[in-house]
Amino acid sequence: MKLSKKLLDELLSNAAQAMNNSYSPYSKFKVGAAVLAESGKIYRGTNIENASYGLTVCAERNAIFSAVVSGEREIKALVIVFSQKDLGPLSTPCGACRQVMAEFAKPDMPICTADLSSGKPARISCRKLKDFYPFPFTPQALEKPTKTKKKK
Repeated sequence: MKLSKKLLDELLSNAAQAMNNSYSPYSKFKVGAAVLAESGKIYRGTNIENASYGLTVCAERNAIFSAVVSGEREIKALVIVFSQKDLGPLSTPCGACRQVMAEFAKPDMPICTADLSSGKPARISCRKLKDFYPFPFTPQALEKPTKTKKKK
């Protein structure tokens, strides 16, 4: 799927709105995400930190889980925005988020990241899920192998 400029702008806007609700008192690293579901509806997520750092949840997973709670089962596109000056290279999804994406998206799903530290999207980069996560653990890995007949 290729994102049109209009759709990318809409996803960026939704991700930016979600980022405004970030609960990130420890890292000060605000992240927002927006996913386009198969139905065409957009779902938002933001990062939510916890004093017990392992319980922190990323914006990407929050957006995907919000879609799933609403009955969606396939994500068609994902946009992630962040606002931290002097970050250097664009931030990318963590491994846990990549695994969740692999559960609910096809390998060709576009993932775009953008820096909002200047107040408007900058340094926008778009890649496919398979570029971020080339060897996912998928539901097919859990399927029982079929028995093959032995040759006599």
